[in-house]
Amino acid sequence: MAKKDAPPRWDRRMQQRLARGEAAALGETYDRFASLVHSLAHRVLGEEKAADTVTREVFAHVWEHPETYDPKQGPLRTWIAAVTHRLAVQCLRDREERDRGGLPGGEPDGAGERVSGEDLESKVRRASVAARADYIVHSMPVPLRHALELAYFQRRDYRQTAADLGVTEDEARRRLRLGLQLLSTAHDAGAPPGYGGAA
Repeated sequence: MAKKDAPPRWDRRMQQRLARGEAAALGETYDRFASLVHSLAHRVLGEEKAADTVTREVFAHVWEHPETYDPKQGPLRTWIAAVTHRLAVQCLRDREERDRGGLPGGEPDGAGERVSGEDLESKVRRASVAARADYIVHSMPVPLRHALELAYFQRRDYRQTAADLGVTEDEARRRLRLGLQLLSTAHDAGAPPGYGGAA
């Protein structure tokens, strides 16, 4: 019997195919994870063009360095999310540095306002929490995600959520509680769930 935390067979096989240089493996990986990568990058950077650039960089990294993914450390999705987070935060830091003119002490940013190193770190932390929350929502089981979407986006209470999902009120409360507990962990760390092989 396989270990509970063992990565799916698809992840191990994909890592092996990428390591062999199979272009089709990169295409399959892109098809499966491009929307996750782009949404995480957009959440951190706040603009489409920069998110597109980071998405290309992430899949270039996946293609050029598949050996940095270790299936024993966790799912391929988690590794790709960690790579995305790292590259998006670096892009944000680079952009802020350019906006400051490369000088310490707060130079004008793109809007003409002064940006300090502390402001940059605060922006990075907020973007990291938002990216982690987005990752958590996309990774949680579908029943929990649907319950949260009904409650948050459609402003449904647990009774209405239960009716919409066709479950008992107790089950709706349980799903909402578990979903919110998962989301609360977004503030625990700045990056998507830990993965040591992101670099």
